[in-house]
Amino acid sequence: MVLVARLLFGAALAGAFLSLYVARLELCDPPHRLEVTMIAGFSWLAGELLLPGLAVLCRDWRVLQGAVTAVCPSLLLESPRWLLATQQLDRARKTLRALSGSGAEDSVHAELEALAEQCPHPRYHNVCEIFGTRVIWKNAVILGFTAFIGSGIRHCFSRNLAPHLPRFFPAYFALRGPEAAACLFLCVTAERCGRRSVLLLCTVLTGTASLLLLALTQCKGPGEGAVDLLELIVLMLSVLGVTASHAVTMLSIFFASEVLPTVVRGAGLGLVVGANLVGSAAAPIAAVASSRGFFLHHLVFASFAILAVLSIMLLPESQGRRLPHSLQDGESQRRPPLFRRPPREDHLPLLAPRGIPHDYSRIVPSAQRALGSGRGPAGPTET
Repeated sequence: MVLVARLLFGAALAGAFLSLYVARLELCDPPHRLEVTMIAGFSWLAGELLLPGLAVLCRDWRVLQGAVTAVCPSLLLESPRWLLATQQLDRARKTLRALSGSGAEDSVHAELEALAEQCPHPRYHNVCEIFGTRVIWKNAVILGFTAFIGSGIRHCFSRNLAPHLPRFFPAYFALRGPEAAACLFLCVTAERCGRRSVLLLCTVLTGTASLLLLALTQCKGPGEGAVDLLELIVLMLSVLGVTASHAVTMLSIFFASEVLPTVVRGAGLGLVVGANLVGSAAAPIAAVASSRGFFLHHLVFASFAILAVLSIMLLPESQGRRLPHSLQDGESQRRPPLFRRPPREDHLPLLAPRGIPHDYSRIVPSAQRALGSGRGPAGPTET
């Protein structure tokens, strides 16, 4: 009974996290989506840093969890974007009035009345509709695959850091550093270079660091100095791999929330986050006492990382674009070129801009000669 209760409690916490993530994304305009999400990531990181202190101060976790989660329904509003996409106009009217205030109440009421005449009944969607699509299903599978790799391969890097951090609390706080570095890296690059390019770069770094560690951990230096240099290289590659894998996981979840349409965003994002948690479950399996299968575990995830590099090329780009609402919007997303190409020569305008002089004196004799040769000698000549 206790095990079933803990499973239900974990499912409720996962649903709360997913609902907060989706609502936060849908309330932001395109230029601020990444910024707000990364601020929430730093808040999550601050909570992880405070977690050991709360564990010392609180004797009973049930009281703390109940006090924190009891106020959530009264403080948070439902996403108006999802309410409008599913045609729940009455609830959308109340939410928009609470968000907009009294100034824009008349315009909001008029627009909702016009929508009510077109769509009188709500229309709900379920997760099974994703399986009947082509582009949405492809994007969800690729991003779930990358999230699975990013969380599953992280233990392969952190295992090399364990000898340098033998105690629990130093290891716990030290592993939060690469996570903060990954958040900061995404804040700087993902808005400038695009989601797909940064995800591709982080996946390449993860796979490269993993393959190099596979080769270096099997080598033994001939002397003590070579061993120290080898350990330093392994340590640096492990830190790079942990940081890049954190960035892959966070950006995959955020990317999925942008490319999935509003009507199935919660369900599709739940699949991606579920794949991320399945990858995290590989850590205790690989950390068994014998650890004979660790090399195979590392090799499989390194191969998956290389495969993910090829699959990321099939994703669309969501930077600066509005969120798709319906399934048709999600299916209309196309894959842009990875690098911006210069315009081709045949895309020049047909008419030259004004102010440029033209000389047509040579065109008239040429046209007359062409017409004369086309008629031939037998043709009648008109005067």
